[in-house]
Amino acid sequence: MKIALVGYGKMGRTIEKIALERGHRVVSIIDVSNREDFFSEAFASADVAIEFSVPQAAFDNCMRCFAAGVPVVSGTTGWHERLEEIREICLKEEKTFFYASNYSVGVNIFFVVNRHLAKLMNDFPPYDVRMSETHHIHKLDSPSGTAITLAEDLITQLDRKTQWTLDEADEESALRIETVREGEVPGIHEVVYESEVDIITIRHSAKSRMGFALGAVLAAEFTAGRKGFLGMDEMLNQED
Repeated sequence: MKIALVGYGKMGRTIEKIALERGHRVVSIIDVSNREDFFSEAFASADVAIEFSVPQAAFDNCMRCFAAGVPVVSGTTGWHERLEEIREICLKEEKTFFYASNYSVGVNIFFVVNRHLAKLMNDFPPYDVRMSETHHIHKLDSPSGTAITLAEDLITQLDRKTQWTLDEADEESALRIETVREGEVPGIHEVVYESEVDIITIRHSAKSRMGFALGAVLAAEFTAGRKGFLGMDEMLNQED
């Protein structure tokens, strides 16, 4: 498979390494210094583009990929408010877009556990719930896309929570997310239920970027040849 990389930071380089190890070819690499290469023959020849850039560039990057007829796998977080526009474009123009707030298989299992536990805890209102997430100092968005996914799943399952906040939760209906930026931490996410008598905690801690990068390459393999707005649910539950 021929892959184009959009964004060539630490994640982009890790994705390149894994893609090559899995027998793929990287035919184009686009970063801030060569954005004109979106219009190159090399980029247009790609079977899929893997986009890990910055929030303010992600939407435009996807539009340029679509214009070149190249499907997109995007891992950039912090621009979720525009994802519905991407979904509509995929439906109307038969484009292909794969998005996940986190490409780690382990994190996506964690998502399932979080939803199931929240469903159980909905019947036990004495337990209040809060969240925390810790990442490296280079991460631009706060809270993380993973944290937002966890929080939105909690709000869907728990009647007593209606919104999330980064501040101290003044209202009982607000779910507080604490964010920490330190060192080179790949990512730690924690959901805590606390009552007067005990604490229940679930936690995912990434050891490196390798799990995220492998998941992105697996998503690219899944996306090639497909149409529509895709995500980890489709990939992990594929039947064909």
